[in-house]
Amino acid sequence: MKITFQADANLKPAIEQGLRRREPAIDFRGAKGIYSDGTPDPEVLRIAAEAGRVLVTGDLRTMATHSKEFVAEYDSPGVLLISSNRTIGQTIDALITFWLDWSAEEVRNQIRWLPYPGVSSD
Repeated sequence: MKITFQADANLKPAIEQGLRRREPAIDFRGAKGIYSDGTPDPEVLRIAAEAGRVLVTGDLRTMATHSKEFVAEYDSPGVLLISSNRTIGQTIDALITFWLDWSAEEVRNQIRWLPYPGVSSD
């Protein structure tokens, strides 16, 4: 099964816009209208999990810890962490490659970094 994505409120909107332009087949749901910046991490994780979507976030400070706590009790489609030193273009490339290479089952209850091995970080 193909991965579907849920953006965290801290993800740059240009990533979503560029991703939709580059690969319209990707099911990528933005945060707008789903939750706001400042929504507690456990709630963000719950919303993504209930929708069956992998959470894409730049919240490196707290989301990894909350994700580990979340999967100790609940099933999660997974979390992708994006370093802020990646450009929008690099992030879009990595998301597309991730979407093409991985299945939803392979990332279930996992925390992964973008770019992941095989994607250049230059």
